[in-house]
Amino acid sequence: MEKQVLESSEERTFQYQDSLPPLPVPPLDESLSKYLDSVKPFLNQEEYQRTEDIVKRFENGIGKELHQKLLERAKTRRNWLEDWWLNVAYLDLRISTQINCNMGGPGPYIEHCWPPKEGTQIERACVNIWHTLKYWELLREEKAPIERSGNAVLDMSQFRMLFNTCKVPGITRDSLCNYFKTVTEGECPSHLVVLCRGRVFAFDTVHEGNMLTPPELSRQLTFIQRRCDSEPDGPGLPALTSNERTKWAEIREYLISLDPKNLAHLEKIQQSLFVVSLDDSSPHATPEDYTEITRLGLAGDPTVRWGDKSYNSIFFSNGTSSAFCDHSPFDAMALITMLSSAEQKIIENEGKWKGSDKVRDIPCPEELVFTVDQKIINEIERTKEMYYEKVSDLQLACYAFTSFGKALIKKRKLHPDTFVQLALQLAYYKCHGRPGCCYETAMTRRFYHGRTETIRPCTMEAVEWCKSMLDHSATNYERLQLMHAAFAKHNRMRKDCENGRGFDRHLLGLLLIAQEQGLPVPELFEDPAFTASGGGGNFVLSTSLTGYTRFSGCAVPMVHHGYGFFYAIRDDRIVVLCSSWKSCPETSAEVLCKTLFQCFQDVLQLTVTAQL
Repeated sequence: MEKQVLESSEERTFQYQDSLPPLPVPPLDESLSKYLDSVKPFLNQEEYQRTEDIVKRFENGIGKELHQKLLERAKTRRNWLEDWWLNVAYLDLRISTQINCNMGGPGPYIEHCWPPKEGTQIERACVNIWHTLKYWELLREEKAPIERSGNAVLDMSQFRMLFNTCKVPGITRDSLCNYFKTVTEGECPSHLVVLCRGRVFAFDTVHEGNMLTPPELSRQLTFIQRRCDSEPDGPGLPALTSNERTKWAEIREYLISLDPKNLAHLEKIQQSLFVVSLDDSSPHATPEDYTEITRLGLAGDPTVRWGDKSYNSIFFSNGTSSAFCDHSPFDAMALITMLSSAEQKIIENEGKWKGSDKVRDIPCPEELVFTVDQKIINEIERTKEMYYEKVSDLQLACYAFTSFGKALIKKRKLHPDTFVQLALQLAYYKCHGRPGCCYETAMTRRFYHGRTETIRPCTMEAVEWCKSMLDHSATNYERLQLMHAAFAKHNRMRKDCENGRGFDRHLLGLLLIAQEQGLPVPELFEDPAFTASGGGGNFVLSTSLTGYTRFSGCAVPMVHHGYGFFYAIRDDRIVVLCSSWKSCPETSAEVLCKTLFQCFQDVLQLTVTAQL
């Protein structure tokens, strides 16, 4: 009896979902005044006056009406943004989402249990997969710990999307299919899909009610690898997922019309737990330089990635690994929580399997052989060519800054995230001689189904401080005063955004209400200041803190002349992953990274000098 009482008092992963507060709509005047503040660094006096007039007209005219309609919408929904955001940010896009939106990141296991070593691919993959499956089991049983921010419970709904999830292309809009169920809700698919040498295999991870062990997983993966080694490569059908969306939707329809069996195979991939990619590359990797492994994870061989799958776990032939994910079902933090939890267990077991080596008599993996014709084969080749042409233009710089990390920054009484963001503003200013409009992700998971809000780190306070750092006549005391003002502003903005008081999503809501009502686009959104300050997806710095663990990831820049910039802050180091396009002559991820590392030193030095 006691045990039952104990179990029922344990928290269940999704138990607070229904009691989370709804996503608020901020007051209109507050959002517009924050917006005006954010455009200042990019306008001269005359331009600012013009924008201020436009904002006033908006606030007293159409903006007021749209805001009322948005409040009405919010009355009937616990999250007024959710469906809109999924569509506008992800499912409506027609470009290749695999290249432009997906996120990928290196496995940090090289820093402890698993330094690069040929001949370890399968053995390590099996241990890694097993711990990942155990996390899926925790979610099914609702035993994965609930995340909190201080005392506030965070929304856990994104964790339902980690497994058994896939995007399906549509002619005008994609859809998201999720087959995950908790034990209470019912049966849930439990098979994995393995991609190897352009071929597709599947096997169940549960046999007679018990999870396959690493030695059993090893038998399955070895079977697949031996088949692929001794036979010709497959057609490489997964490459089609890297196509532009409408094109992929058309090819998919055609593929299904060739043979109903093709639809069954596609559904098998969609429903699978996740995709395991056995990649023949051997990326160079050290704890200080993750560039190569990140490049191959984010933009490697398209025939062994299913770009629409919520999670591809990639294992390279030298025992290194990477994650590659569609961004629409969740944000990086959900994945990082899962990966960190599995990594903890891997470390506890020294990267080894310490259980039984017994292998049960389990069915062999089945190959999903698609019926293809010359048209599909040509399309695969064409898609691969386009893919390689595009990704060859990508420059990545993924390095660890090892002079100091979170411990020392906090000792100086500074917020680590703000420290990195302001150093980045300084680095951009040094490289480009002007302020860089910047998007930083804030998490709104305190609210029901909350995802993100935009922090705009390029404030007037940050710009004034950057100028003082480059002004030889400024004293360190002046610089420090300006720096503290910039820090305080950033910390205030982050807090506002996390509490549902940002303004970017609010403005988007007002624009979408206007579109839904068939009204003309309000003047505010056509004003050059809106775009110059980053609005409408025009931020030259697209940035995100990936947390305080060993995991980090990367995505491509938001605009051609911009950067993608992602960072993990650890006690003794800051790991930075930066992307840019080689075809843009004025940007270089490599140069920005090197400049930033110098700026880290400069900012810390300033706090030391000032104390003397």
